[in-house]
Amino acid sequence: MLAGIGDVAATSFITLYCHALETLSDNPLLSDPKSVEITTELNKLLSPAEHPLDRILVTGTLDSRLVVHIAIRAKKYDDYAQDFLQRFPDGVIVNIGCGLDSRFLRIDNGHVIFYDLDLPEIIAIKKRFFTGTERYHLIASSVMDFDWMTPVLRHKGPFLFMAEGVFMYLDGEDVRLLVLKIQEKFPGSELLCEVVNSFWLRPLLKKILDYKISHQVHLGKDAMFRSGISDGREMEQWHSGIQFLGEWSYFDSDEKKLGWLRLLKHCELLRKTQWTIHYRLN
Repeated sequence: MLAGIGDVAATSFITLYCHALETLSDNPLLSDPKSVEITTELNKLLSPAEHPLDRILVTGTLDSRLVVHIAIRAKKYDDYAQDFLQRFPDGVIVNIGCGLDSRFLRIDNGHVIFYDLDLPEIIAIKKRFFTGTERYHLIASSVMDFDWMTPVLRHKGPFLFMAEGVFMYLDGEDVRLLVLKIQEKFPGSELLCEVVNSFWLRPLLKKILDYKISHQVHLGKDAMFRSGISDGREMEQWHSGIQFLGEWSYFDSDEKKLGWLRLLKHCELLRKTQWTIHYRLN
């Protein structure tokens, strides 16, 4: 992996390469030509490396099921963003833990104000491929350093905060602090967040999950899941103003490329192993 890239930041590369592989596949679920451009350039840097993850990325041998899952998720989050912009064409979207994703290019309606927020090492790479404009901004910061909110507060909103593949890598208390801080600073905003079911984070099950993550995609110990919730309405207990709007699972899409995994939508515990919840923060 590139120098200075930590375990959690490395997940951004997996997501990026999944987008590129799906874009180049037959009948792609996601059209993301920018991901193909970026991975083509990154391959030149990663090819000499001997890290197992680098070899998987460069050779395009990521698990096909993972590629489909990541593509389905990206397309759904694009849909959420476009729905928000249909309601609020001049709205503000903050893409928390954006990685090397090109969501702004995929959903830009010519009016949206869009912020990409991620760790400094990821934004440094992203700036090689993306240039900020009056409507598109890059913020290099930990999401837990709340100073990133200052430039966003210059706008009147409405606001949509998107946390795709982020919260599970934070401690539970940090997730709670972050959600409550967004609610405090941006009342009336909407939050989309992907979460892991806390059932699967029980000690024995977590050991199995950690083993799977570390051996299948060769991520380091800091990229293991650290927190989850048990139900979509759990966050409503954190503050009376947090309003549950809805939720979505990969398996709700009924995508043919999922194959037999589509049957999992009939088992609530499996359907909500990892899923997305939509809130309003009143």
